[in-house]
Amino acid sequence: MDRDRRDFLKVAGLSALAIGAAPHLACAADDMPGEAIPSPKALTAKRWGMIVDIRKCSKATSERKCVDCVVACNNTHNVPSFDSKQHEVKWIWQTGLENAFPGEENRFLDEYITDTLKGTPIMVLCNHCDNPPCVRVCPVQATFRRSDGIVMQDQHRCIGCRFCMAACPYGARSLNWVDPRPKIGQVNKEYPTRTRGVVEKCTFCFSRLSVGVIPACVESCKEKALIFGDVDDPNSEIRQILRTQPTIRRKPHLGTRPQVYYIL
Repeated sequence: MDRDRRDFLKVAGLSALAIGAAPHLACAADDMPGEAIPSPKALTAKRWGMIVDIRKCSKATSERKCVDCVVACNNTHNVPSFDSKQHEVKWIWQTGLENAFPGEENRFLDEYITDTLKGTPIMVLCNHCDNPPCVRVCPVQATFRRSDGIVMQDQHRCIGCRFCMAACPYGARSLNWVDPRPKIGQVNKEYPTRTRGVVEKCTFCFSRLSVGVIPACVESCKEKALIFGDVDDPNSEIRQILRTQPTIRRKPHLGTRPQVYYIL
């Protein structure tokens, strides 16, 4: 039996075991990270969402190669830096136009995007979908959706099966193929490091929200190109912008209902 087949059977066996244990794990769902009773200082919302203003972002990127949000996120969450793309771990990152908005159904909008944004790196991250396929496929409930819409990742439960990675249509999840800790610059002791074989991703900075601080990427953006807030609050800044500015979302035709919006 070759190695690939042995590895597949090993993962399949672990997944089957986890599925059998799922009813017993369900009772502990309320105790998962991010679901604790919030402190009086915590920032709360009915539904958290984010806007990326590509106009401001692209201007900053062209003028000074701005990646302040990426640096802030990586430093806050102890995201490792690998030279090899094979081992790369990403929470928020820049990608090409064709990867961010592929296959627009409106060909005229597609032409506008291509003509206007050609060559512009687009900032992308987990979309914290209202209908997240990653949650449905996880056999051990290591990924779950909070009541405020944040799609979480519990590294302690994760068995590294990568089902969530296969299900995510946005490539927003990374597996630690090797021990990431030696590749962390200066460790932020306020946020846990991960180990080999664990999947991780953007969590909308739930740990910062719990102590009354906005996400690191939003706080670091000098251009104010990232807007974060409660999309269900009609009086919030983000809702006002969504009401008055045309926006698009990534791959909306898939029915995932992403909650990261882009202003063109």
